Amino acid sequence: MKRIAIDEAFLGELELLETVLKNNIAGSFGGNRRSRTFGSSSEFADYRDYVPGDDITKIDWNAYMRFEKLYQKLYYDERRMHTRIYIDASRSMDHSEEDEKATEAIKIAAAFAYLSVAEMDKVSIFAIHGGELTEVIADVSGKDSYLNCIDKLNSVEFYGDARISDAIVPSKVGRGDGISVIISDFLTDENYEAAIDRLCEQKRDVICLQVLSREELNPQIRGKMHLFDSENASRYFRKKIDKDVVLAYKEALKYSTDRIRLFCESRGANYLLVPAYAPMADLFFGRLTDLEVIK
Repeated sequence: MKRIAIDEAFLGELELLETVLKNNIAGSFGGNRRSRTFGSSSEFADYRDYVPGDDITKIDWNAYMRFEKLYQKLYYDERRMHTRIYIDASRSMDHSEEDEKATEAIKIAAAFAYLSVAEMDKVSIFAIHGGELTEVIADVSGKDSYLNCIDKLNSVEFYGDARISDAIVPSKVGRGDGISVIISDFLTDENYEAAIDRLCEQKRDVICLQVLSREELNPQIRGKMHLFDSENASRYFRKKIDKDVVLAYKEALKYSTDRIRLFCESRGANYLLVPAYAPMADLFFGRLTDLEVIK
């Protein structure tokens, strides 16, 4: 069944989010970044000696009058950045009540995409199924194009597992040309570290958002339970859930969240634990600004 996470009300929230961010936070999110290379923008950067064959329209004739030597003007190349967003579309992201993890993942992806196109960046969004990337939205730029296609996120299906590294490592990621966002619960034995390493090696700004449901963060179940692995029904166990089991679970969860957090920190990537029920404004006004992802 199609999930309606992106609707007119949510898009209205994004417009308000953009307005408040611009009015209250110095700087911007994403795009219009000045490259370290030189190109054809109108902003002057430096001079170099003229070499026969250079564009004569870029010769500084005033400098020639002063120094009797030909100098070529250099201009900063304004590069459009490319935000790439990866959504863990495994069954574990869709098992909680009211699909809160899957819905939150879609809304976060839509919000990052909106803020990117508002800053004139390009955006691509992918769903991870197994070890493959499914392209949901490709090379979108401008708000009109965004509004025409963002509804495609409502059709993302969550099933099976998601092998993040198998999907991302062999894909085209772009070098030094923007932000890469991975949205997942990261509750897996599969390798995700290689994907983060790959993105960091490509000089991208990496953000890992670990989305967890209410029950995962604060389990309320008690008594005799028959529990299944949400991504593999052949893996299950029967257990009496008491306070000792809950305590052991919380220690295991802390180990899992510390693992991804510390790995990201060691690679210079950003990490955030995101409760699936938290308001979008809390994420963008508080935690992402604290990390200077929005600055």
